[in-house]
Amino acid sequence: MISSSVEQAVSQLLQGKLVGIPTETVYGLAANAFDELAVASIFSAKNRPHFDPLIVHCSSLEEVAKCTTEFPAPLLKLAQQVWPGPLTLLLPKQPFISDLVTAGSSLCAFRVPNHPLTLEVLKSLPFPLAAPSANPFGYVSPTTAEHVENQLGEAISMVLDGGPCSVGLESTIVGWDNGLVIYRLGGCTIEEIEEITREKINRVQTSSSKPAAPGMLESHYAPRKKVVLVNDWSQTHCDCNQGYLFFGDQPFEAYHFRNLSEAGNATEAAAHLFKFFRELDELPIETIYTQLLPDAGLGRAINDRLKRASA
Repeated sequence: MISSSVEQAVSQLLQGKLVGIPTETVYGLAANAFDELAVASIFSAKNRPHFDPLIVHCSSLEEVAKCTTEFPAPLLKLAQQVWPGPLTLLLPKQPFISDLVTAGSSLCAFRVPNHPLTLEVLKSLPFPLAAPSANPFGYVSPTTAEHVENQLGEAISMVLDGGPCSVGLESTIVGWDNGLVIYRLGGCTIEEIEEITREKINRVQTSSSKPAAPGMLESHYAPRKKVVLVNDWSQTHCDCNQGYLFFGDQPFEAYHFRNLSEAGNATEAAAHLFKFFRELDELPIETIYTQLLPDAGLGRAINDRLKRASA
């Protein structure tokens, strides 16, 4: 059921139910982060392996601080500047945060999302929300309420409709290990992070078979159709049985295609990526051919998703 009622969403969450919630990045599948049974139902609904940790969503920086034992100064500076926004911080957790949420790690991923309806929900609850993306595990993340309902349907109580997601890519996950570490590229760029903290990124560690943070598995964010990365469009010929995902100037006429941004704008491309993956996935094609974007700003995060989709 899709509804725009904050009161209804709050009521369902207080009962330990699952609710799809809108954020500026993608829609999340939310449950009481302090209720292990509710958290376990997230994994069940998504068919998500328990070794893949979840993000805890809070109403404010102050609420996050109550759930942590330490807040490194550069990460605190980031939180003060970016939250609410597309940034997740990996921080040492208080004992009352269940190991089920963190896949046994002493570190927990925290975020304050930038969506008015979800912030209203969070402020109305006596607990934070554990919320991965509201899609079957490994599939393309949802950017509308309809995506969530179509994918998870009977497995959840309701979807809070907050309209299309404005960013369209998951949050950037940042931690501190003798320096800044990027665990997932996303809606907050490396350039923004370095400018705010006045620190250089120590390392980018975005892939692991035993993830320290959400979204680190090599194959992820993938449509059902095979995805192939193209280095040179001049070596590719149009085939009516194939799909094409372009960026910028279109190299040839195609029957089944989408263009992430005809203007070559990475922000526009990020907002379209998962939506266009879904649309191409529904077409009578065998393969989706696409290209990497210039590797800077949001282009890095888009390229990360394209590489995982093709893995």
